[in-house]
Amino acid sequence: MIQVTYPNMRMELLDYLQGLADLEYQKRVWVNGESDGSFVHDEFDYAVHFLYDDTALAGDVHSTIGVILQDDSEAQTIEALTICIDAVFEKYGTELSDAQYIALPEWQSVVAAAKAAIRLMQA
Repeated sequence: MIQVTYPNMRMELLDYLQGLADLEYQKRVWVNGESDGSFVHDEFDYAVHFLYDDTALAGDVHSTIGVILQDDSEAQTIEALTICIDAVFEKYGTELSDAQYIALPEWQSVVAAAKAAIRLMQA
């Protein structure tokens, strides 16, 4: 495995990807507020802040290679995910509730892109 400068941030990314890839988790935790005991609270907004505000993953994903991501293929899968999220935001805005976002037909592309990213990053 290629080493990255910030392995903890990589693990945090994988945690967010797990949430984005699991519609049942989103319903249970983001919408209903249930906890599995490993956290106090989780919501879609946390993943958005990590991708868009806390890191360059949404703005300049290739700059995170060697820092959070291992290679260009990982960067491409994260870019595909943020393109899906951007499409949802462009069409519906950024003020919907988590329940409203996950009910959108376009949300399935977000879930699928997150699943693809996880598969690649954990291979």
